[in-house]
Amino acid sequence: MSSRKMTLDLHPVFNQGGAIDKALHDAMDAAEARKVKELEIITGKGSGALRKRVLRFLDRKDMRERYHRIDKDPGNHGRVFVYFRFKRGQ
Repeated sequence: MSSRKMTLDLHPVFNQGGAIDKALHDAMDAAEARKVKELEIITGKGSGALRKRVLRFLDRKDMRERYHRIDKDPGNHGRVFVYFRFKRGQ
């Protein structure tokens, strides 16, 4: 795993509500601890319900404060990218 990028694949827990939130929290914590610049979240294509859930999670006020921006992959709607920005010395 690169120190500049991390990937979270939600396929194994796609139908387990509490496990999805825990996986997202753990990934955000790990990304901040490792000071990665990009967290790729793989939701899969499916019906889009998991992607919507991830976007709602990321849009929460307590989560928005933790990252710089998010991007949705226009060529593959089964991925969401979360970008972090860290100040020097943090």
